[in-house]
Amino acid sequence: MARITRRRVLKLSGAGVVAAQTCGLPAILATGRAPAYAQGTNIHWLRWTDFVPASDVLLKGRITQECQKATGITLKLEIINANDLQSRITSAIQSGTGADITMLPGIRPQLYAESLADVGDVAEEIGKAQGGYYDVSKHVAAVGNKWIGVPWAVGGTLIAYRKSWFEEIGYNAFPETWDALLDAGKKLKAKGRPIGQTAAHTFGDAPGWWYPYLWSWGGKKVDADGKTVVLNSRETIESVKFAVGFWKDTCDEGGLAWDDTNNNRAFLSGTISATNNGASIYIEAKRKPEVHLTEKGTPMWKDILHARIPKGPGGQFNLPGPFTDVLMGYSNNQKAAKDFLRWVHSKPVFAEWFTSQQGYSNGATRDWEKDKVWEVDPVLLPFRDIPPFGRLPGYAAPPNRKAAEVLTKHIITDMYAKAIQGMPAENAVKWAQDEVAKAYA
Repeated sequence: MARITRRRVLKLSGAGVVAAQTCGLPAILATGRAPAYAQGTNIHWLRWTDFVPASDVLLKGRITQECQKATGITLKLEIINANDLQSRITSAIQSGTGADITMLPGIRPQLYAESLADVGDVAEEIGKAQGGYYDVSKHVAAVGNKWIGVPWAVGGTLIAYRKSWFEEIGYNAFPETWDALLDAGKKLKAKGRPIGQTAAHTFGDAPGWWYPYLWSWGGKKVDADGKTVVLNSRETIESVKFAVGFWKDTCDEGGLAWDDTNNNRAFLSGTISATNNGASIYIEAKRKPEVHLTEKGTPMWKDILHARIPKGPGGQFNLPGPFTDVLMGYSNNQKAAKDFLRWVHSKPVFAEWFTSQQGYSNGATRDWEKDKVWEVDPVLLPFRDIPPFGRLPGYAAPPNRKAAEVLTKHIITDMYAKAIQGMPAENAVKWAQDEVAKAYA
């Protein structure tokens, strides 16, 4: 069988097609018989709708089919909006029935630790075989000595921006500080090209912006003891005051109601100049160059670059987005579910999915830093470095159930949104301090 290169797979997946001849899975099937996995069992896997459509095409088609051949397991793959995952898993736990395995984003697995099966045997095996997990992946997927999930991947955000528009106002590189971005943003908004950012209740883009923003000013929710709530500080108040002016002077103010898709559409339609996002904007623009055009009629993807969120007096940070597969404690298919996790997370199988991502996601283990996918497009290369240099919600303590509760209640985002809508900065911070304290009580 002729080997198709990773570069060729990327081209095919960009068109929404994954070649049937790609290397990896055929090696598993070379013997013509399934490995010694659980046979004849149905496994229900619940996941989010990926921002890289080619990856969902791959999972629904090729990987679902090969799962049956390789393991004897019939895979029921269900894909829903990421913002609906939490209500689904909560309902499933309450009723004791639902998906066997659910993929959860961020630190949300911590919310359900007591209701999840211990998958340490699978997680340790995968981590050992693939260079060891990033800290952000392990912190999310473990509670004490219990592995509550098997880390799948690590997403993350950078600022996608229109290179030519910033050059027009005198910035040949993306501004490195908040003051510089304020200056640039004022000039861009005056030209009808505001910055686009969400301050709404959404799972990804809002915390991906506001948590690193808070940290960059030196603010934090709790001390390292994980108990003392310290959000109401001079640093936090200053961050809120600056955010109010920044929003008014530089941003599309409709962002108060945006979800994780609005900024993608706004950027690709040419109505905003920059937005904090995953790599999906660039990947989509490159996938449909004849559709997504600049005002000059040229392919937009050629005018997109990525940069880190600016630095502030407290430093420069990002919020990685780990994805974790959790096995539900109520599942009657524990052995088969573990067999499936062991198979789908294995290098040959995961490699197919990882290639289809084109740089949107990192692996959960360090081996994927060396993958050839990062050699294909230098515009996507900065996403490779997100996992080692991030902080997780809960800082300065490790993430836990309390930190996850604060995250899912959107308290940090709402602190800024309330001030943007007119609440005095001191009052907004005090409100948030009280809400965080309730969660940590």
